[in-house]
Amino acid sequence: MKKLFNIKSHYQRVKEFYLRYERILMPTTLVVGFLIDYVTFANIKIEFTFTLLFIYWLISGFTITFIKFYDASRISLKFKYLRLFSPLIIQFSLGALLSSSLVFYWLSGSFSISWPIIVIVAILMVFNEVFRSYFLMPLTQISVYFFTTISLFSLILPFAFHSLSAWLFILAGTLSIILFYFYIRLLSSIQNDGGRQKKYGLISIGVIFGIMNILYFTNVIPPIPLSLREAGLYHNIQLSNGAYKMTGEVENIWQKITPGQIVHAKPNQKIYLYTAIFAPKQLEAEILHDWRYYDEQKRDWVSQDILSFNIVGGRKEGYKGYSFKSDLAPGKWRVYVKNHRGQVLGKIQFTIKRTQEEVKLEQTVR
Repeated sequence: MKKLFNIKSHYQRVKEFYLRYERILMPTTLVVGFLIDYVTFANIKIEFTFTLLFIYWLISGFTITFIKFYDASRISLKFKYLRLFSPLIIQFSLGALLSSSLVFYWLSGSFSISWPIIVIVAILMVFNEVFRSYFLMPLTQISVYFFTTISLFSLILPFAFHSLSAWLFILAGTLSIILFYFYIRLLSSIQNDGGRQKKYGLISIGVIFGIMNILYFTNVIPPIPLSLREAGLYHNIQLSNGAYKMTGEVENIWQKITPGQIVHAKPNQKIYLYTAIFAPKQLEAEILHDWRYYDEQKRDWVSQDILSFNIVGGRKEGYKGYSFKSDLAPGKWRVYVKNHRGQVLGKIQFTIKRTQEEVKLEQTVR
């Protein structure tokens, strides 16, 4: 009896400690997890990254299932410590999956185009932290878990099949729907109101599936796992022994960090756009540079030329390529860097100013 009392006292002390510091543990876990994800996904081999994400995904699913079975008295009370910390485990694992999605969406597309999906992921991360009581509701957990699942599958399949085909995104969604149909049936089978939970769970994943497809086929979702690593405008580019020797205008620190570069050009002069695009090994893709000029009379951006080249993945620093145009009209310009479906990786904005004077230039080697 005394031993049982000591065990209960120890459990109560652990529970009190956890509840006392929960508001500190949750945001700390979220921030640390996000930073680890960013460093990992930006610097580590993508194979290891996907393995880590898959482990997070398994932990999330196992913990949600464990809670359901434990609360239905299907699991021994000796796992009460695991039950106590299960909410923290779920928030960490789902938070890691959400932060990884945010990193991939952020790195893979232009914010001006992909902001809706980036904002959705960011809101889910904030919701995960600020509204913990709502986040721990079964329907909310299932919804977020399904969102991370379809995001994860849409990341892994292009890598596995070395393709950016739209059919792979459809396949990712279809596999997610099938998997969650049986997963929700499993969870609802241990509850008295299982039919109700099943109904709302299936409605929730159906809505998420529909929204994700709308965002994908309207090109809001960027072409993951492609990402624009570097882009710049230059007066000349020459290829020498596998290296790009690029001549561009000298800029101070403020000019480098301020969006909207000013390019001074003489009549009939060529202006080059250089891009370095990351793609997984063996993945081939067509990249488009869509040059657009702002017509003051039409008050609209008018496409002047769409130039393309093919890339082959496998280089950590990205596949290098460029396009150029001659005799650009003075005024505002932008170039969309896209894949063959029109999904935008980046947008480079600049202003052309006519000059007859010599411009101070410097050489960069990539």
